[in-house]
Amino acid sequence: MEIVYVYTKKRNEFGRQCNFSDRQAELHVDILPDESLSSNFVEKNPVDTGIQCVQEMSEHEVNTERFETESRGINHVEGGWPKDVNPSEVEQVLRYRKKVEKDEMYINTIQMLGGVMEHTIKQNNAIDIYEDYFNDLHVEQTEEPPSAKTINVFRDPNEIKRTATHLSWYPDGARKLAVAYSNLEFQKSSSDTSMDSYIWDIENPNKPDFTIKPVSPLVCLEYNPKDSHVLVGGCYNGQIAYWDTRKGPQPVEMSPVEHSHRDPVYKVIWLQSKTGTECFSASTDGQVLWWDTRKLGEPTEKLIMDPSKKMNLEKAQGVISLEYEPTIPTKFMVGTEQGTVISCNRKAKTPMEKIVSIYPAHLGPVYSLQRNPFFPKNFLTVGDWTARIWSEDIRESSIMWTKYHMSYMTDSCWSPIRPAVFFTTKMDGTLDVWDFLFKQNDPTLSLQVTDEALHSLRIQDQGRFIATGSQSGTTTLLELSSGLCTMQRNEKASVTAMFEREQRREKILESRHREMRLKQRSTSQQDKQDEPEDGGDYEEEDLVARAEKDFYDAIEAEKKSREAKEAKRKEAEAKEQDQGDTIAEEKGDGEKDGEENAE
Repeated sequence: MEIVYVYTKKRNEFGRQCNFSDRQAELHVDILPDESLSSNFVEKNPVDTGIQCVQEMSEHEVNTERFETESRGINHVEGGWPKDVNPSEVEQVLRYRKKVEKDEMYINTIQMLGGVMEHTIKQNNAIDIYEDYFNDLHVEQTEEPPSAKTINVFRDPNEIKRTATHLSWYPDGARKLAVAYSNLEFQKSSSDTSMDSYIWDIENPNKPDFTIKPVSPLVCLEYNPKDSHVLVGGCYNGQIAYWDTRKGPQPVEMSPVEHSHRDPVYKVIWLQSKTGTECFSASTDGQVLWWDTRKLGEPTEKLIMDPSKKMNLEKAQGVISLEYEPTIPTKFMVGTEQGTVISCNRKAKTPMEKIVSIYPAHLGPVYSLQRNPFFPKNFLTVGDWTARIWSEDIRESSIMWTKYHMSYMTDSCWSPIRPAVFFTTKMDGTLDVWDFLFKQNDPTLSLQVTDEALHSLRIQDQGRFIATGSQSGTTTLLELSSGLCTMQRNEKASVTAMFEREQRREKILESRHREMRLKQRSTSQQDKQDEPEDGGDYEEEDLVARAEKDFYDAIEAEKKSREAKEAKRKEAEAKEQDQGDTIAEEKGDGEKDGEENAE
């Protein structure tokens, strides 16, 4: 049974019904401001505060440990044979083949597959799937600003970091990069410092693809362009060694210490030869040695970089950089510690004739030297604070040069695709890209790769990838924009015209300087003839004494001139003071006369 409560109330007890209407605003109470109450309140300026109706989150960063990956390979052998047949046994294979060929199913299967194969061959003969139908069509490329992006960074895996002193690209495509690591600061390496160098897979920066174990740290390392498994390296102790990656990390053969360089080997280059085993090396001991990796017992040839052409090792200039162009197999060039570039001819008859010419290149060591791949007569050098472009025909000065930078330059290389583009590295960690057709005073692109010094630079043969190594062993791989690795229209002709114009200018200036020197020489000879004969020739000591006397005479003359100027200045000040005193006295006398007249 449901209980229901009923509440009742009359309508008139609810009150009067509300009726709303519109009317003007009415002021009921007006409260005037009372200044006496202001002390009870604190004045506050209006403040805008933004409020978001979302939950506030705090941001945290976590750096996880590096995950090292390892590549493993599987060797697939010939398969498909029954278990009782050994594929390496010729008799068992022939016996099984005869058995299969007698089977009726084998003949039917071959006939069926033959029809399919015949149809495919006819199809390939009818249509060339690789034919380029639009070969002559010129695609206009949009001009994008030059740029470069970092692809990968390869760090020295050892705790004690070393400098990445040299880089070498894998000759069969841009898949691997060989990096030589060593500390070039004298006696700065501790006993715990690793001597290993590495080959990196450019897609795996976590772990080296191959480890090279020399007996002394490698200063330079080069792939053999004819055999991608073979590398040759120059050690810090002066030895030359070569490795075959198929035979393990240890060197296959090394040059004996007594027949090697006496200083670190800064550069080693493979030569263009039929065997593909010849190379030559250069060191700061002033020697260039030729080697054959099949017999590293002693060098096949030797040349001492003595500018006087007397082949004196004590007066030889230490070699820092080396240049060899395969299209000119008999010529090579070296850059020295003294800042000169020496052009040599290997096939000259005598050692004196092998040193052809000397170029006064830089104020310090020539760290980089490379011929232009399109114009071999023009070469690029880097040293002190500048990069310079030279012509073989002009020895006095370079035909083009960059401005003096604030940081020391360390390395450079030409672009293998564009004849007007080259790259330089500096001690402040900057990679500069120069395009002298576009801009000559400043780099086209300047990239701050690291905060430490960059020591090595190498561009890949296709011109797309460029690698640079730093002082702490960090190798940075960058990809250049398409504009920097694509030949521009009429670029080669423009570069040719520019080089020829600069060469003409330098030849005109050189001839003018030669005329001025001859004129000065003839004037000095005439002055000598006018001098009395009893003076005789000056000995070296007399010349020093004369220079000292001239120096002190110049100082005394300067002192006398300064004293005379000081005396004149003091005399002028005294005159001004006397004039001022005279005027003051006259004024005082005039005032006294005025007072007497008034009385």
